[in-house]
Amino acid sequence: MGFDWRRAAESARAWASARRAGLACAALLSVMSLQMLSVVARKSITVDEIVMIPAAYYHLAAGDFQLVHEHPPLSKILAGVPLLFIQPAEAGPAKIRAPRGSPEAKWAMQESFWEENRAAFGAICFWARVPAVALTAGLGVLLFAFARGLFGARAAVLAVALYSLEPTVLAHGRVVQTDVPAAFGYLLTFFALYRYARSRTLRGAAFVGAAGGLAVLAKFSMLLVGPVLAAFFLWLIWRAPREGKTRKAVAAHAALAAAALVVVVNAAYFFQSRALGAADARWIAQSFPASAGAVTAAVNILSYLFPTDFVLGVFWQIWHNREGHPASLLGQYSPHGWWYYFPVAFSLKTTLPFLLLSLASLAWAAARWVKTKEPRLFVVLAPYALYTAFVLLSGIAIGVRYYLPAYVFLFILGGALLDRLLASRAPAVALAFALLCWAAVEAARAYPDHMSYMNQLARGRPRWWYLSDSNVEWGDDVRALAEYLRARGETRVRGAFLAGFLTLSHYGVSYVDLLAPEGTELPRARYTAIGASFLNGSTVPLRRTAGRLQTDEERVNTFDAYRRREPEAVFGGSIYLFRNED
Repeated sequence: MGFDWRRAAESARAWASARRAGLACAALLSVMSLQMLSVVARKSITVDEIVMIPAAYYHLAAGDFQLVHEHPPLSKILAGVPLLFIQPAEAGPAKIRAPRGSPEAKWAMQESFWEENRAAFGAICFWARVPAVALTAGLGVLLFAFARGLFGARAAVLAVALYSLEPTVLAHGRVVQTDVPAAFGYLLTFFALYRYARSRTLRGAAFVGAAGGLAVLAKFSMLLVGPVLAAFFLWLIWRAPREGKTRKAVAAHAALAAAALVVVVNAAYFFQSRALGAADARWIAQSFPASAGAVTAAVNILSYLFPTDFVLGVFWQIWHNREGHPASLLGQYSPHGWWYYFPVAFSLKTTLPFLLLSLASLAWAAARWVKTKEPRLFVVLAPYALYTAFVLLSGIAIGVRYYLPAYVFLFILGGALLDRLLASRAPAVALAFALLCWAAVEAARAYPDHMSYMNQLARGRPRWWYLSDSNVEWGDDVRALAEYLRARGETRVRGAFLAGFLTLSHYGVSYVDLLAPEGTELPRARYTAIGASFLNGSTVPLRRTAGRLQTDEERVNTFDAYRRREPEAVFGGSIYLFRNED
């Protein structure tokens, strides 16, 4: 008997029909991943990746957790895996002359990493970022699973469609940094809580703890999940008798979750915890002069439970939030941000269709929850509201990327509302279709420059006036600048832009620092390149001019003359190139 092609085709059709939602999700995420990989192949690394990628390699290859310990290691572990196969050259001890653990020694290791691996620069930059793309696709799968469990298969596919078209996700989903991992960890934690609340098993409790561990390994802001888990289990313990359970049994589940979290965090550091070094003691004394003894004692105590570099990273973030970070918003400047920074940044950096859909879906879900008290709406609204309240209190206002953990819940609500519109009358169906098409057009219009994307609300002024830092410039357009210059026979450029001080030379162009110390004689160059954040002024360091320290107003207006000039070319919306007149 021959092969029955008709029966095989029917079986394949039945199989695909039963899994059409999952296949649609896979198709969307595949296109999204290929798009991000195409950008990775043509864009240079960001300024943060200059330090994150060497830290990723040394974390896995040498068990050195001190490099960039102000960020937890999940993104570094992922980025480091491909590098183990590339086997980059390591910095020799002779080149690291500063005391171990000092800022000078850390920078020497990172700078030497790139210098020793000039021939492999392209391969390292590409492959280190591939796992970030894979994690972004994994976040899409998790988003689909969560949304399907709450609102059904069609809503889940629509949520993934919104996710795969959003420029901020496309921009940061290909970068070795903590923002997309944080969104993954935050969503995974609430997904685990949702599943545990329905089953109440020991395995589910362990999953909750492991998810919380992954979250805090993604970004230190995810320490927020600690109080969430504590409040959740305390509430269950209080309610246990009403549900026919013993408080002792629920407490055992809580203890298992806590243990799983601690184990996962320690596993990421290979269950190693070092003693505080002299450089650590100096940093604590300088950063917490009024409470250095208490901080040192706290670090030593917490290091019995968590790795020392993890604990130091937590205190670094506390210091950073207290000290602030130079930022700009709508022509204003502040080191401590504004409570309304993230709502404004979100309104400018997201596509208008998704912005409108987010506002509509939040209003729809909140009104419906007030009326019906549907648990599934609370499951989405509560973590969104919690994280939004958390970032409104943040003193760090340097990128809408910090808000990505809240985005994922907006995708779910947006998918649910679109699903409801598609089940309505023809005008509602047309509206849903129009919003999706508009979002797709915006994503295509932004390609490949999703990092600097702003919507139509940012009209009348250059993008750098509205926002700064990673919202408009993060160093990934250095390669495009270098290719433009080399095509015109130029091998030198005067510049002030992110990442150029290190990456530009790898593309055959030397960087002449416009912010060199006063009195430095700068070599002649035909062109000057200014980054969007430097035109804005927020990333310009405070310097001495005319024998005195600049005022802050002078600092942010360092490149004011270039603001009124027409650039010869603009690369990715982030680097402005001017022809020198002399």
